[in-house]
Amino acid sequence: MKKSVFMLAIWLVSLSAFAQSSLRGIVKSTSGEGLLGANVVLLGTGRGSNSDLNGNFEIRNIPDGKYTLRISYLGFESFSQEIQLPNPTELQVVLSPSSLLTEEFIVYATRASERTPTTFKMVDRSDIAKLNLGQDIPVLLNFTPSVVSFSDAGAGVGYTGLRIRGSDQTRINVTINGIPLNDAESHGVFWVNKPDFASSVENIQIHRGVGTSTNGAATFGASMNIQTDSHEKEAYGEVDNSFGSFNTRRHMVKVGSGLINNRWGFDARLSQISSDGFIDRAFSDLKSYFLTGGYYGENHVVKMNIISGKEQTYQAWEGVPESLLQTNRTFNPYTYDNQTDNYQQDHYQLIYTGNLGSNWKANAGLHYTYGRGYYEQFRENDRLSNYGLDPIVIGGETISRTDIIRRRWLDNDFFGGVFSFNYVTDDDKWNVIFGGGANRYDGDHFGEIIWMGTAGNTQIRDRYYENTAVKDDVNLYAKATWEASKGLFLFADMQFRGIDYSFVGVNDDRRDIEGDYQFRFFNPKLGLSYETGNGETWYVSYAVANREPVRNDFTDSQVDRTPKHENLQNIEAGIRTQKGNLSYNANFFYMRYKDQLVLTGQLNDVGAYIRENVANSFRTGIELDAAYRLSPKWTISGNLTLSRNKIEEFTEYIDDYSVEDFRQEVIVHTNTDIAFSPKIISAAIIDFRPFKNFEVSLLNKYVGNQFLDNTQNESRMLNSFMTNDLRFNYALRPRFVKNLEFTLLVNNIFNRMYEPNGYTFSYFLPLEGTTGRELVTENFFYPQAGTNFLAGVKVRF
Repeated sequence: MKKSVFMLAIWLVSLSAFAQSSLRGIVKSTSGEGLLGANVVLLGTGRGSNSDLNGNFEIRNIPDGKYTLRISYLGFESFSQEIQLPNPTELQVVLSPSSLLTEEFIVYATRASERTPTTFKMVDRSDIAKLNLGQDIPVLLNFTPSVVSFSDAGAGVGYTGLRIRGSDQTRINVTINGIPLNDAESHGVFWVNKPDFASSVENIQIHRGVGTSTNGAATFGASMNIQTDSHEKEAYGEVDNSFGSFNTRRHMVKVGSGLINNRWGFDARLSQISSDGFIDRAFSDLKSYFLTGGYYGENHVVKMNIISGKEQTYQAWEGVPESLLQTNRTFNPYTYDNQTDNYQQDHYQLIYTGNLGSNWKANAGLHYTYGRGYYEQFRENDRLSNYGLDPIVIGGETISRTDIIRRRWLDNDFFGGVFSFNYVTDDDKWNVIFGGGANRYDGDHFGEIIWMGTAGNTQIRDRYYENTAVKDDVNLYAKATWEASKGLFLFADMQFRGIDYSFVGVNDDRRDIEGDYQFRFFNPKLGLSYETGNGETWYVSYAVANREPVRNDFTDSQVDRTPKHENLQNIEAGIRTQKGNLSYNANFFYMRYKDQLVLTGQLNDVGAYIRENVANSFRTGIELDAAYRLSPKWTISGNLTLSRNKIEEFTEYIDDYSVEDFRQEVIVHTNTDIAFSPKIISAAIIDFRPFKNFEVSLLNKYVGNQFLDNTQNESRMLNSFMTNDLRFNYALRPRFVKNLEFTLLVNNIFNRMYEPNGYTFSYFLPLEGTTGRELVTENFFYPQAGTNFLAGVKVRF
């Protein structure tokens, strides 16, 4: 009897195993394009899949029977169908565009379309996710055209930055959902204040050059338009953990409600990142969260976003002296245990977008950002006079110097609103956008003494400087695209921008400062594009941008020499093509600057280095960006930038300590390269998919020589470098979860020693034993890590 029951059980199990089938199919749009990442689910079974690069999907080992298949994709109508397994045929599913209002219109007004005659690159969430193991957005964008990224701590966590076409973050406009992100005074973008923000990004559009009108800081080299996560129709949960070299850890939890009653949706993310850094003691302790939720109707969307980040990083700002690069690449001059930067920034966004009839759409957003924090420094044997303190007299001894620990604070509020209206004619020949924004920055700058080696007439938290600043920024723009004839589109974009900026108080160098400045800018843009009908779009445009000086240009300038605003005239011309397995963009650019502000070595009245306007400078070059699918298993992609970046004439000032009375040597330079502007930037990526859901990628990056200043002096230069990274991605779809994904990223596999960033200064000293002098140049570099790795596991429920 026991044997019979046992044999029957084996027979039933075997029968069950044989009575299982696989479901295969392809998901396409109405245009015939395969849709990557469509969500495929057999309702009630916990089984599902996601479509691959060509829209193909497969669900294996399904017991025979009747099921309800559901397929969904953002921006498209969901598909549902009863199926009977076994199903001998491969399903062909075509999804229609959704009749519901999509969230993409939130960023539509400040973005370029395929018909816009400007140079841009779209980076999708799937592209970001492949590399997202806790490093900041600048590092994740390293392989996009004309980008050079860097990290102070050398491992991509903590303070990071990027340059596009040689323009740094202060000249790159960044918006989140159309809302300005750049600091109003410095124009900088501090990604460290938004840890793991990449995990909440839907896509990024990067404009190179002036691009189209946007909100906030001037687009003076490039712009980055970021859209945060869109709602998902299905409820989900996600856990993402990664670890790697330098004790790097990242932990992320993300949940979403899906659409409740087909109208309401809520999503949340909580992240923590820590790293010891490649540079000594350059640790990072980063925390953040992202909350979003709202009402998603057929004609109206109202949503609230909260983005919060808190960071503590040990300072690695000083760089490594050139003399130590070969012997101690991880050198950090700071040893005080709390030489840290501490900052928290909270962003609140209330956004509306809606259809106003058949031809009109509207978008509006209110925002508020609260930022506060400080960096702490130990100052050995510092002058008391630097803090407005009198010498200390003890037992007849006068003390004018002592060890001091200080904190320098920022406490600021940034708030305002943005809006846009879009009108499209029934025949789609006219597309008109009118929009703008009004924003105010209100910031307090102050410094505290929290400890002294020798106590003086001061109390803890006494402020040795304090000043306030208020900046109002208003802009209005109108854009129109007109189809003049079949395939020929004319484009015009006119923007007015007004800035009122004032500050008053005592600066950190103990100088009384007071200023009140107004700027009124008109920024026109004109162009045309032509669609040939065979997948090609030709375009040409002319654009103007104007940019006000930053805070330090005003506060540090000579009393009798107020810095002038900068002007940029930009020509872009190129071709975009999408033909079958080949896509590419080839373009020419010319950027002519008037009164660009650059460091010259000139000193102000208290010995601080200032920037000065140079009359004429330019950037010109070509950019190539292409991808080709050789076969279902092999894809190659890459980009190349060749450029000339020149200052026609400027005056360099070099400190001269070889004479009794300090002076500055004056040298006039002509036709020199602009600092941090390599002539060659390139990237190449080879993707190999040996079997389903497994991908191996070789990522290569080359950056040519970069000069540290504008003198084109080869003794003040960053050497060219090439890096090679290896990435492995493998996804499983077991029964108990929607997706299980493993990622391994090996950076710098050939252990190249390279430095993408640095700074320099020079001075004359007496030549010992003679009446002559010698020029001393000190270069400091930010070395990046040798071979290192990051590995992650992502589980989606």
